[in-house]
Amino acid sequence: MSKLIRYGILCILIGLTGISFAQDIPNPEIYNALEWRLVGPHRGGRSDGVTGVAGSDHSYYFASTGGGVWKTVDSGNTWNPVSDGFFGGSIGAVAVSKSDTSVVYAGGGEKTVRGNVSFGYGVWKSIDAGKTWEQAGLEKSRFISRMRIHPENPDVVYAAVMGDIFKPDETRGIYKTIDGGKTWEKILFSSDVAGAVDLVMDPNNPDILFATTWDIKRTPYSLESGGPGSKMFKSIDGGKTWEDLTKKEGFPEGILGIMGVSVSPVNSQRVYAIIENENGGVFVSKDGGESWEKTNEDRNLRQRAWYYTRIFADSQDEETVYVLNVSYHKSTDGGKTFKSANAPHGDHHDLWIDPENNQRMIIADDGGAQITDDGGNNWSTLMNQPTSQFYRVTTDNSFPYRIYGAQQDNSTVRIRHRNDGRSISESDWEPTAGGESGWIAPDPLNNDIVYGGSYGGYLTRENHDNGTSRSVNVYPNNPMGHGAEDMKYRFQWNFPIFFSPHNPKLLYTTSNQFHRSTNEGQSWEVISPDLTRNDKSKLGPSGGPITKDNTSVEYYATIFTAAESPVKAGVLWAGSDDGLVHVTQDNGATWQNVTPADMPEWLQINSIEASPFDPAEAYFAATGYKSGNYEPYLYTTKDYGKTWTKITSGINEEHFTRVVRADPVKRGMLYAGTETGMYYSKDDGASWYSLQLNLPIVSITDLAIKENNLIAATQGRSFWIIDDLTVLHQAEPGMENSSLTLFKPQDSYRMDGSKRKSLTSGTNRPGGVLVYYYIKEKPQDELRIEFFDSKDQPLRKFSTKGINGDTLKVKEGSNEFNWNLRVEDAEDFEGLIMWSGNLTGPKIVPGTYKVKVTLDGESQEKSFKVLADPRYEATQEDLVAQYNYLIDVRDKLTETHQVIKLIRQYRSEMDSLETKPNNLEMIKEEMAEIEKTLYQTQNQSRQDPLNFPIRLNNKLAHLSSVVGNGDWAPTDQSYEVKAELTEKIDVQLARFKQLEQTQISQIFNIEEMRTKLDKKK
Repeated sequence: MSKLIRYGILCILIGLTGISFAQDIPNPEIYNALEWRLVGPHRGGRSDGVTGVAGSDHSYYFASTGGGVWKTVDSGNTWNPVSDGFFGGSIGAVAVSKSDTSVVYAGGGEKTVRGNVSFGYGVWKSIDAGKTWEQAGLEKSRFISRMRIHPENPDVVYAAVMGDIFKPDETRGIYKTIDGGKTWEKILFSSDVAGAVDLVMDPNNPDILFATTWDIKRTPYSLESGGPGSKMFKSIDGGKTWEDLTKKEGFPEGILGIMGVSVSPVNSQRVYAIIENENGGVFVSKDGGESWEKTNEDRNLRQRAWYYTRIFADSQDEETVYVLNVSYHKSTDGGKTFKSANAPHGDHHDLWIDPENNQRMIIADDGGAQITDDGGNNWSTLMNQPTSQFYRVTTDNSFPYRIYGAQQDNSTVRIRHRNDGRSISESDWEPTAGGESGWIAPDPLNNDIVYGGSYGGYLTRENHDNGTSRSVNVYPNNPMGHGAEDMKYRFQWNFPIFFSPHNPKLLYTTSNQFHRSTNEGQSWEVISPDLTRNDKSKLGPSGGPITKDNTSVEYYATIFTAAESPVKAGVLWAGSDDGLVHVTQDNGATWQNVTPADMPEWLQINSIEASPFDPAEAYFAATGYKSGNYEPYLYTTKDYGKTWTKITSGINEEHFTRVVRADPVKRGMLYAGTETGMYYSKDDGASWYSLQLNLPIVSITDLAIKENNLIAATQGRSFWIIDDLTVLHQAEPGMENSSLTLFKPQDSYRMDGSKRKSLTSGTNRPGGVLVYYYIKEKPQDELRIEFFDSKDQPLRKFSTKGINGDTLKVKEGSNEFNWNLRVEDAEDFEGLIMWSGNLTGPKIVPGTYKVKVTLDGESQEKSFKVLADPRYEATQEDLVAQYNYLIDVRDKLTETHQVIKLIRQYRSEMDSLETKPNNLEMIKEEMAEIEKTLYQTQNQSRQDPLNFPIRLNNKLAHLSSVVGNGDWAPTDQSYEVKAELTEKIDVQLARFKQLEQTQISQIFNIEEMRTKLDKKK
């Protein structure tokens, strides 16, 4: 499938209807060779739905929160995102048909309704085991927590729909389809604030169903779990009728919250439940739900109930039952006592137990999904799933620069955006300052000193140089368990931390007020009043009537985002989570409320971008989704907030906006990350267009721009990057009508690196220069790419006709070509074996160069710069000396190998002569001596050089490895050895030339022989 077709499919799926290319918008055909590159890290993020496949010991699926559906066919050694190209977002449930395992259903929207919760896009169905998918109804269900498939008919499916948790919603309840998702019937409804959260089918009778409904509401400032709509139901007729079990004997009285339920496959009368209630815990029914007995009330099993509350009966022992929470807990005595354990991560959310083998399971947790074949003694790794959820992203000034972010329910991370190798692995990243939710701020003067935050007002200073960490909280008063009304300063889950772009010693952070420090957090100065609405009615405890959940996630009336103008010091912007925008032009002495008058109240100002060109200009992205408002909100001002313009034209009406950034090079170029995709604008926000390309459908939580790279933090798919924004800078309408368009390459560093896509590590940026060009049609004769130095001397050439066996591959439309900055390699020959010898051509030195693309005789040229690798101290003169040295070695190796090939050609021709001259054996012996002196002819395998000593060509090629290692001038001794080896080689080359001219030329036409060799090459 071509990128353009894939792009079109994505646009349709995410709701970009009625696309037509406006006069001022470039056609994506001209630039869609650009790709988002997955940087990583490959460390699992939250999942809340898992299943195995009946009859298979190695196939499993998991439902990622933010990252779509993933599948493994090798027991978790590798995972594939099988929903990519079809749908994405958070997935709450995934189920495989028992009667036809090629049929898979997935339901969008996660049950783990955290403060960063994302909804989904209804039901999706695959009939080919996840290779392709189609929409299968319930598009506006928002959150689907369970899907159950009839064991004998894959067209009969039940869905537990939580609905829109942000507002009253009639879509909540249990749904049933009998036609594979074409139509759905609501068969159970509790209330418009109580959605269906658990649903189980009796393994022995598919007409018997148990369901629980949950009175749940999330607001911008609270989470409320529990109420009159929370109930447990049973149906014995496939969902036609339901009986309320909450009034049965032994069921806990009072307010109910979330409940999990499970039926034993061994004994259908044995039903287990985990219930949120003042007197909640584990309950067991031995008569199919008619009566209940509480067997365990340990709070370890029911703490933070809204986030967990799942229970699972073992597939082969009716006395064995599992309860999931921070740990997972196993009972072998019918739920009376439990033993705790942990999968590799913890915070467990779902479990699937093989019906035929209870030792084989898959578990979902805040680290993705892991698999066990031995009942939980050993689990597969979470370090191969790039499903991390990141809140924010920033970069540092190291080389190659690092990307920073806080991963939900894990550590913060700093990760190299590229390296000299083939992929980005665990060796390229490490934890850094702060915790799972915070902003991160590397010290501009020393990037190994990093500041990071997390909930509870937590703020640390990490010194990577010496491995120390210091807490520098603004006000170290632990808020756990308290509502926001008790706080002197209200620090929310994701409070801003950033350095001034004008003073590298000035560090800012925000609570409901602005704070700054110039002494590394030793002391903090308050420089603003309360910049929020400070509505006391929204500052109470969170969690609901049963279980309080005060972690500062739901702390409200805080400054949620802030920025200082990079153009003018002291111009500070603040945006609150309760819908206010403030600015100061005098370094905090006075503040003005500049909230747009036409903006709905109570929106969360999610990101503010101070213009890189004008201190009076700013942009912000706001969202109201936690109030059930999914509209995008982007605004810009040109006069310090006196007036604002809404700039959302072209963004889908339900793609609510999380972030907006301004390109620091191309004025008027903006980038916006939404819940459902990426957009860009070339006219300062007047119109927007999709920049999804190959990026999976995932929530974009933050964006950063560095060195003409665009970095995206995602909520469920780790970090992604576009390596060359200059292509977008240059793209113009009408280019698609040209037969050839060559984009000016961005300046490129003189460093190595290759691009290898992997399921277990991040994709690296290849070394060298990336050349992007567009061709309207494939070449009729030839497309040629050539590189020249500043004096128009040719350096390297590539062609669709092939050069030295290397054939350039092109396609109609947008193309990317990577040149590694190396000139031609030394010539080799068939069967060449060397030990630590290098034939690779050297890299060109820093300077200005030119690329020329020729399509069927039509040519275009663009210049670009090659920049020195700043990690090396080498001067330009050093690099020129290195290049000249390596060219000398390369050319001498080529000359040597050409002689060896001639010797072999002559020998072959001599052996085929019918009439052999008298001196033929003497000539052959002389050639053999020359060849053996130049090359170890006894080498036939790669380890043979350990047995048969290497000869002159290998020794010379070794100098290429030694002197070409890094960016340095050749050592004095390298020159000495090169001179010695070259002299010895030249003796043999002269010896051969003498033999050739005096003896061999009497037998063959030498020029004809050389021509034959050239043709073979």
